[in-house]
Amino acid sequence: MHVLAVSTSHPYLTPLLYIMCVLSLVNGAFLQTISFWLLSTGSREAAFTYAIIAAGVAHAVTAACTQGNLSNCGCDREKQGYYNQEEGWKWGGCSADIRYGIEFSRRFVDAREIKKNARRLMNLHNNEAGRKVLEERMKLECKCHGVSGSCTTKTCWTTLPKFREIGYILKEKYNAAVQVEVVRASRLRQPTFLKIKQIKSYQKPMETDLVYIEKSPNYCEEDASTGSVGTQGRLCNRTSPNADGCDMMCCGRGYNTHQYTKSVAVQLQISLVLFCEVQHL
Repeated sequence: MHVLAVSTSHPYLTPLLYIMCVLSLVNGAFLQTISFWLLSTGSREAAFTYAIIAAGVAHAVTAACTQGNLSNCGCDREKQGYYNQEEGWKWGGCSADIRYGIEFSRRFVDAREIKKNARRLMNLHNNEAGRKVLEERMKLECKCHGVSGSCTTKTCWTTLPKFREIGYILKEKYNAAVQVEVVRASRLRQPTFLKIKQIKSYQKPMETDLVYIEKSPNYCEEDASTGSVGTQGRLCNRTSPNADGCDMMCCGRGYNTHQYTKSVAVQLQISLVLFCEVQHL
C-alpha cells in the first residue's frame, strides 16, 4: 500500500486536496475503485481526473502568485492603470495572473503527453478543457471611491473563483461527457484530431467538453481485471438522489434494510441501515 502524506496547513495545496475529495462526486462506485492503473483506460472518469488536475495546478499556482509567494510571478501587470470610460472604472489592486497559472499548468501537466496516439489527444483536450473552465470563471471585483460613500470612481481587479465551483462545473461536464474517435492523417496514419463519434461529419467537440474514447468499466460488479471491487455490501442512503443513494449505489439491483435498536438514556432510537444486495439469477 502506498500512503501519501500531505500538510494541509499549506494554503496552495487546497485545490489539489480538493481534487481528491471532488472525485467522490463523480461516481459512488468509481470512488472505491479509482487507481492510477484505472486511469490507463480512456474513460469519462479519466477525462474528469485529467481536467480537474490541470485546473487545480493552474488555480494553485495563480493563487500563490497573487499572494507573492513565488519569485517568478506576481499580479497581472497588464491589468494596471487602464481606465474604462464606458463603464466608469479603472484597474487597481492585484489582479490574479491567470495566464501565468495556465501556462505553468500546460508546461507541467502536458509535458508527459509524448506518445502520438489517440489517448494523448484525449488527455490534452481534457487538460485544456479544465483550464478553460477555470479561465472563464474568473471574477471581477470592484471598490467604490468618492466623498461620503459616493461612487465617483471604481477600481477593479480579477480574482480566482472558489475551486469547489470549478469542481462542480467539471462534475456536470463529466455527466455530459462526449465520446470521440480519432481522425488519422491520410499519409502517415498518425492521429491528427478528435471528432464526435457516431456522427458522419467531422464535428469536433467543444473546447470545454470532456471527451473519452472508451466506455467506462462496470463499477457495480466485482472484476479483478478492471480493479473494480463492486458495490455489494456498501452502505447507502435510501432518501438520497445522489451518488450515495441506494438506487445509484446499488446499480438498480435492490438493497436490504436492516433495523436495529439502540438505547440512549431513556430514549429509544430506531435506525435503518441499508446495504446493497446482489441477486444472482
